[in-house]
Amino acid sequence: MNEGSSGERGTTERVLTLLGLLQQRQVWTGPELADRLAVTPRTVRRDIDRLRALGYPVHASQGVGGGYQLGRGQDLPPLLLDDEEAIVTAVALLLGAGGALTGSADTALRALAKLDRVLPVRLRQQVQTLTGAIDSFDGGRTPIDPDVLMTLARACRDHVEAVFDYPSSTATATGTRRVEPYRLVASDRRWYLLAYDLDRADWRTFRVDRMTAVAARTWHFDPRPAPDPAPYVQDGVTTRVYPEQAGFLIRAAADTVRAQVPPSAASVHARDADTCELRSGAANLDAVLMHVALLGHDFEVLYPPELIARRRSLAIALGSAASGNVPSEPMSELPEDS
Repeated sequence: MNEGSSGERGTTERVLTLLGLLQQRQVWTGPELADRLAVTPRTVRRDIDRLRALGYPVHASQGVGGGYQLGRGQDLPPLLLDDEEAIVTAVALLLGAGGALTGSADTALRALAKLDRVLPVRLRQQVQTLTGAIDSFDGGRTPIDPDVLMTLARACRDHVEAVFDYPSSTATATGTRRVEPYRLVASDRRWYLLAYDLDRADWRTFRVDRMTAVAARTWHFDPRPAPDPAPYVQDGVTTRVYPEQAGFLIRAAADTVRAQVPPSAASVHARDADTCELRSGAANLDAVLMHVALLGHDFEVLYPPELIARRRSLAIALGSAASGNVPSEPMSELPEDS
């Protein structure tokens, strides 16, 4: 059999083609592989040994129904995807990162960032087109531009500065922010960026869906010691961002309370096996107090002091309503939760 064509393609390309064949079918005989690769069975055996050296567990069996089979190994070697498989994988990961799929969004984004390193330019437009054609009826996370998410993910991965326009918290105007991006963090509703704001010399949390004109710069930075991303961002968006903040000691296991409270509404910290602390904020704390009361657990207000007195007055009013007594002074209307 003529091996000239094999020599022209090169050993590396031939071995990758062999790997693709092994991933397509359960068992191949040596002559079948030799015919598909246009080489001799001896060359197939050498290429099989090369794959084994790279960590691919290729098993060989004799007799009827025997041949070469790609098995499962202890480590995860590189996968070989054709164009269609790469497109489908990228779309699935984008949807997972965007919240349309169940599971861990940050894990999907990490896998997508790895795939992004090797995804050919010719496939990117097809991925974007397919992603834009898929929607979800269950609401889920606030939709964002996948290109924005990937730009920020690359900047975090490569330790390069990022710039974007962001609305001011005190005005309708939008200003340019220059940051060292550290980590993207997903909640049940939104994506956030934890970054060091270079112009404010402090750590900041940014909502990705509010960013515009997002771009990564070429300026590399050495990562600073950073706060734990997920707890820092959660405390920021549920507590620190609000003018009023409150803490509650709840006599229930932390996991039980976390199952009742959306992570975008409050942070829950275990005290021991049977109690936890819930921290939250709002423009007016009456709504927070009522939500905590409706959880159905015994609780006490830790702070602020005025909310302790407010809890007593609400308890008296609710008790009077339950007994049919009308209080001498009507309760003020509870504000909507912010």
